[in-house]
Amino acid sequence: MSALRFGIVGAGMMAREHIRNLKLVDDVEIAALADPVESSLTSSVVEIGHSVATFPDAASMLQRMKLDAVIVSSPNFTHRAVLEPLFASGCHILCEKPLCTTIPDARWVVEQAAASASVFWTAMEYRFMPPAAAFIADIHSGAVGRLVMLTIREHRFPFLVKVGDWNRFNRNTGGTMVEKCCHFFDLMRVIVRSEPVSVFCSGAMDVNHLDERYDGQRPDIIDNSFTVVEFANGVRAMLDLSMFAEGSEEQEALTAVGDAAKLEAFIPSGDLVHSPRTPLGSPKRAVRRHVPVDQAALAAGTHHGSVYYQLLAFLDAVRGCGPVLVTAEDGLRSVAIGAAAEISAREKRVVAMSELGFPHHA
Repeated sequence: MSALRFGIVGAGMMAREHIRNLKLVDDVEIAALADPVESSLTSSVVEIGHSVATFPDAASMLQRMKLDAVIVSSPNFTHRAVLEPLFASGCHILCEKPLCTTIPDARWVVEQAAASASVFWTAMEYRFMPPAAAFIADIHSGAVGRLVMLTIREHRFPFLVKVGDWNRFNRNTGGTMVEKCCHFFDLMRVIVRSEPVSVFCSGAMDVNHLDERYDGQRPDIIDNSFTVVEFANGVRAMLDLSMFAEGSEEQEALTAVGDAAKLEAFIPSGDLVHSPRTPLGSPKRAVRRHVPVDQAALAAGTHHGSVYYQLLAFLDAVRGCGPVLVTAEDGLRSVAIGAAAEISAREKRVVAMSELGFPHHA
């Protein structure tokens, strides 16, 4: 099988993680990079380990290079403009989250992807973290009985510094609840297997970035929140986010409670704990197991190996050996829940998804 020629648009930190993971896979060649920032291009070329063609933008890259697939890891607010020439090229596309910063732009992507014969994949890495994947599979196999409650906790470090500090402002990111939390809203939909009816978010910027100023402007991104999502099938889910808890031993914790048992997953330890219901006063019967992760994949990035496992699934889809597991529609719906959470936090009210054009029966 001939090597698949990849281009990457956006040569920053996430691009370098994709590069490290692409280097773990056979029959793949990184042929081109596009980014308007020369220092980002230089750093990514160093990560690749040999010279590749570099370009200031996606359009000029596509004019000069014959590529099979392109990874989009440019800033959130650029995705719509980057995707326009990519759809026209016929390349297979893996687009980093969030799909776009607005619902209208994300809807446009869905329409373009539906009209394309090529693979379009929204990069939702958290689905592919082995402990999260095992957690999802266990729930779907009936490990907790009928699922009633789902909680996702991420207690982590503040947003990292990016080129031009673009990630300090809602106008560039879509807001924290879109930029960061679309991952978790996607997980909710996958686990619950239903669509959201309403969203309530209580959140604010209380600790991080308070003293920062960029061209005289103060950052406006949420750094902590509680978000409750009610689903059409009756399941309730909650996201507990803190971006000033970098001392936490477990960055993520997933908890599902059903009518028969409770299941927990912890990351990065990779442990799952299954706790069946027992009569009051009886001995507990919790069972703990560890979910391993390929060590090379762990070393290649900061997403618990998930970028590697997602890449393998994407390549299967490109080669016709597997389905597209994360569609443009999935990307749209995760953005929509995040957008509803941003509105809810600002306006301090419950937001019905129908207000945003997502009726309950969807």
